[in-house]
Amino acid sequence: MLQVFLARFEVLAFRHRLVLLLSLLCFTVLMAVFALQLRMEAGFEKQLPTRHEYIETFQKYRNELFGANRLTVVVRARDGDIWSEEGLRRLFNVTEALAAMSGVNRASVTSLWTPNVFVTETTEEGFSALPVTGGDLTPDRLDGAVIAQIRERALRGGHIGTLVGNDHRSAAITAELIDSDPATGEPLDYIAFNHALEEQLRAQFEDANFEIQIIGFVKQIGDIADQGKASVPFFVLAFFLTASAVYWYCRSIQLMVLPLACSLMSLVWQFGTLRLLGYGLDPLAILVPFLVFAIGVSHGIQQINYIVREIAHGKSSMQAARASFSGLLIPGTLALVTAFVSFITLVLVPIPMIQELAITASIGVGYKIITNLIMLPVAASYVHVSPDYAREAMLQRERRSQWLHGVARLAEPNKAAWVTLGGLVVLGLSLWGSHGRHVGSLEPGAPELRADARFNQDAAAIVSNFNVGLDWLTVVIATDQNACENASMIQLVDDLGWALKQVPGVVAVESAATVSKEFVAALNEGNPKMASLPRDGRGVGGIMLSLPKTQGIRSADCSMQAVNLYLADHKATTIKAVLQAVKAFSAANHLDGVAIRLASGNAGVAGATNEVLEESEMPMMLYVYACIIILVFLTYRDWRAVLSCCLPLTVATWIGYWFMKELNIGLTVATLPVMVLAVGIGVDYAFYIYNRFQLHLAAGQSTTKAVENAILETGIATIFTALTLTVGVATWSFSQLKFQADMGKLLAFMFMINMVMAMTLLPAFAVVLDRLFPRRGPVRVPGIAHH
Repeated sequence: MLQVFLARFEVLAFRHRLVLLLSLLCFTVLMAVFALQLRMEAGFEKQLPTRHEYIETFQKYRNELFGANRLTVVVRARDGDIWSEEGLRRLFNVTEALAAMSGVNRASVTSLWTPNVFVTETTEEGFSALPVTGGDLTPDRLDGAVIAQIRERALRGGHIGTLVGNDHRSAAITAELIDSDPATGEPLDYIAFNHALEEQLRAQFEDANFEIQIIGFVKQIGDIADQGKASVPFFVLAFFLTASAVYWYCRSIQLMVLPLACSLMSLVWQFGTLRLLGYGLDPLAILVPFLVFAIGVSHGIQQINYIVREIAHGKSSMQAARASFSGLLIPGTLALVTAFVSFITLVLVPIPMIQELAITASIGVGYKIITNLIMLPVAASYVHVSPDYAREAMLQRERRSQWLHGVARLAEPNKAAWVTLGGLVVLGLSLWGSHGRHVGSLEPGAPELRADARFNQDAAAIVSNFNVGLDWLTVVIATDQNACENASMIQLVDDLGWALKQVPGVVAVESAATVSKEFVAALNEGNPKMASLPRDGRGVGGIMLSLPKTQGIRSADCSMQAVNLYLADHKATTIKAVLQAVKAFSAANHLDGVAIRLASGNAGVAGATNEVLEESEMPMMLYVYACIIILVFLTYRDWRAVLSCCLPLTVATWIGYWFMKELNIGLTVATLPVMVLAVGIGVDYAFYIYNRFQLHLAAGQSTTKAVENAILETGIATIFTALTLTVGVATWSFSQLKFQADMGKLLAFMFMINMVMAMTLLPAFAVVLDRLFPRRGPVRVPGIAHH
């Protein structure tokens, strides 16, 4: 039945080839109109794992805690300190400019110049909470005495290390961002906001005397987007290298243009479809379209190889194109459907950005079936070739395939057993070597950017000069009732803070307990020995009600109290150690009616993301392999085919994990799709080689001879594809985006290792299986009559 369908489909496609090609061309023009409207879009909410315990805590208390979407701007004096008329005036102007920006929650803006920053004093009348800069103080009234007063209040208020750098050369302004633009109601445009930060803050207020340092999610994602646009030349270079390699292989401009044009057309369709569906292109997913383009080139080269081989055997362009169409439609579709399912399984990861990425990639792979398996061979039928080209193609094919006889000998029965054993040993070593592989970020600052990027330089400077840097994790202590007089609860908060202060990577701890102890010490003439908590409820209640309204440490009725942990960095190891310490404390310390909940803060969000990736990775990969097993079995109806295709793929995958561990490349939202792509490319190689192997077996050849012919016919194209794609992605290593450079290295390695496994382990293992379990019935080849 499948054979009849393929025959009719081939006749229909080539009988109406002009109409088919013109229709696809018109569709491309239409989709190009929409593709030109596609824009980069980034959003903080897309980064949040859904239905995760930490994110539920973050969402429930986000109005009472320090938000995870926080922006920090630092004014730093290049010479001298910040305690000067010019320095404080510059700080005031930057504070006002930041507060006026659309997208900033004005009430959350905090600096020495905002009325929500106090110094608490003990006077004869009792406690007095005064703003560090009083409401009647303006920059034009600054003189030596006023500056000294502000400095003294900042010191006594405990703001050194938080709002003022420890070296007194810099002062910080913090603000929370609103997820939607209050003026339009539209989601905040992070990329445009980042440009506004540069234009309205850095360009306006940075000069030879003062430096403006900016960190936060919006700055990070904006810089990634800008660097991504700057990486376009690398993609252009990769395209021309690929084009040159394809021309060297086929020595025909027409045949060179076909796979590149078809892959580009599917890219236009992909972008146009995304725009129609209302999606944008996330900066962290900028590599995905180019990865999908690489898949298209891979299949296109297989088509060109088939067509050139048929022309070399004396067939016309039409005959060669039709042979390629019918010969590669099944294995090509099988490979692309597998890649499609591999990408679509990413939807199972409950992180909106990854789900959007999965849809983006799946659309692109789905279109490849039309452009690279149908459109390309139909268009190739119009290519004119001369008899001289056919003869030259035959000579080139013979010269290139001579050394492949040596590779084919690895599949001789005695050698095949040793190759298979070697593959199993490598698999075991890879499992051992990849054990304990990293999940999450392994670098301080923004791991997507290089260490010398402006964002990472600013982050390093702020972390070194302030006690609280850009990374914090909030633990929530919650109860269902008013707890302002609950001495046991405040003691639990204090004990938790003390336990977590001992965890490596925790720089500082802030909670209602730490503020209360400072308050008690102030009541006792500032004696640090008196910094303790009352043991009775009334005493605790009196202190809690007397505390200044400090955002982020408790709710109005104290039913929610927060322990804010300021971390040295957001490395996965740092966050994991803190989370484990919290869980251990919670298990050992129980208080009726009180719950210890994780987690808010940007490090809490990162911790949730890391946990989701770690929990989702293996099930997702198992789904991908289950799909491969089902598709291969339904196609060939032979368990030998399943094992032959899956073993080399499995070995290559675990070698890739080992490679990631050795190069300190963590599993993140950026690297996860790359590993999925590696599986897709590996399956491509396996399907094309195994399909030819089955074809020769069906023709009555011996197992060894069938393997040899399969390698001779597809080996050059497989090796050439791997080398071409490797050279293309290797150019990414020079990108200013560190994660793009890392992906270039990882992809180049995975392209090559998958090719090596498909060329060596697959045929050897196929021979071993046929020797151990001889076939008793006819060999099944999809679309071919049984022999």
